[in-house]
Amino acid sequence: MNVKKLIFEGEGVTLDFKKTITSCEKIARTMVSFANNKGGRLLIGVADDGTITGVKSEDEERYMITKAAHLFAKPALEPVFEEVYVDDKMVLVVDTPESTMKPHFALADDGKWWVYVRVKDKSVLASKIVVDVLKRSAGNEGVLIEYSSNEKTLLEYLDKTARITIRECCDLLKIGRRKAQKLLVDLILSGVIRINTTEKEEFYTAA
Repeated sequence: MNVKKLIFEGEGVTLDFKKTITSCEKIARTMVSFANNKGGRLLIGVADDGTITGVKSEDEERYMITKAAHLFAKPALEPVFEEVYVDDKMVLVVDTPESTMKPHFALADDGKWWVYVRVKDKSVLASKIVVDVLKRSAGNEGVLIEYSSNEKTLLEYLDKTARITIRECCDLLKIGRRKAQKLLVDLILSGVIRINTTEKEEFYTAA
C-alpha cells in the first residue's frame, strides 16, 4: 500500500487522517460514516496536514478503535488493521468496508445514538430522509412509484429550477413534512431524483 500517495490525495469521502485516537465517540462517528457510505480508510499516525508522525503505541490505538467499533457503533463494526512503515515510522491503516447492514449509528456525548454519513472530508449527521434511504436500500424491497399529481408537479419544478429543499417541497405541494419525506425517499430509491448533502444544507435534484 502506497501511504504517501494516499496522503498526497488528501482527506476526503473515503480517507481520514488521525495523529492519534483520543475519543471513542469521535472515531466511531468517522467509522460509522464510512460504513454508511462506500467504505473508508483511517490513517493513524498522520497529522491533518499530512505530516507522518507515526504511531507511538500501536496496541493502545488498536484497543481504542476496536472499543469504538464494538461499543460505540450499532450495529457493531469490524475494522481491518494493517501496519505500514513509512520512513521508519509506523502508520496504522484501518479499513472500514461499506456495510450491508445500514444504517449504522454512533453513540454521541449526549448518550443518544445518531446516524452519520460522509460529506467530503467530514462526518455529518444524517437527515431523516437519508436514514430512511439507508434503511430501505439495505433491504430487498422494491419501490413502486405512483406518478400522482404531486410527483408530476415536483419533477416539472425540478426541470425548471434544478433543485429543491424539503421545505420548498412542502410549500410547493402543500403537504406536511412527513408526506414530503416519504415522497422524496421513494423517488431517490427509484433513481428519479438525487439527494445532495453538504455541511450546511440538503437539497434534491433530478437524477
